[in-house]
Amino acid sequence: MPSVSMVDQKNKKVKDVELPSLFSTEVRPYLLHAAVVNQLANRRAGTAATKNKALVSGGGKKPFKQKGTGRARAGSNRSPLWRHGGTIFGPMPRDYSYALPKKAKRAALVDAIASKVTDNRLILVDSLELAEPKTKLMSTLLENLGVQENAIVLISADNKNLRLASRNIPSVKVLRMDNMNVYDLLKYRYLITTPDALNTLQEVYGK
Repeated sequence: MPSVSMVDQKNKKVKDVELPSLFSTEVRPYLLHAAVVNQLANRRAGTAATKNKALVSGGGKKPFKQKGTGRARAGSNRSPLWRHGGTIFGPMPRDYSYALPKKAKRAALVDAIASKVTDNRLILVDSLELAEPKTKLMSTLLENLGVQENAIVLISADNKNLRLASRNIPSVKVLRMDNMNVYDLLKYRYLITTPDALNTLQEVYGK
């Protein structure tokens, strides 16, 4: 099973921690792709709309007589062939969402975390507690940990000080485990978490 060095908030090594067996799985890119596509599809509003021939106003009567004008016959000025006519095969409101199998969804979440382990992008901190909800304290913590790129902070329970201190840092997102999703795990380069959160993940997803 893989292991990682656990550090304190000043980036001093505390000890080596053996990661739960759950995260030693081989990363399956097709699962991650399926989960991300599903998540983005479920976010789509599906409100794009155009007016077809039936929805365009006007056109109640025949524009001109059928014969004798030398023009092509026409039954309505709402025809898509006419200026201000309806749109052919334009977008209409629809629901883009669909369900991904539960097993595939769970496996994709595990693989997303396992990818951080494989890429050495997992930072395990013994405790993530801030004295005050100040952005400066969070910035100092990230600087101490050597995180210069975007990062997601995964916590097992709500941490108000941590959440508020990260609010003004665009490159950082604090996420509770019950809101964990594949898109965010892959979007952010580093994953910062605690041993408690990893153990909880093992209990929930290791079944």
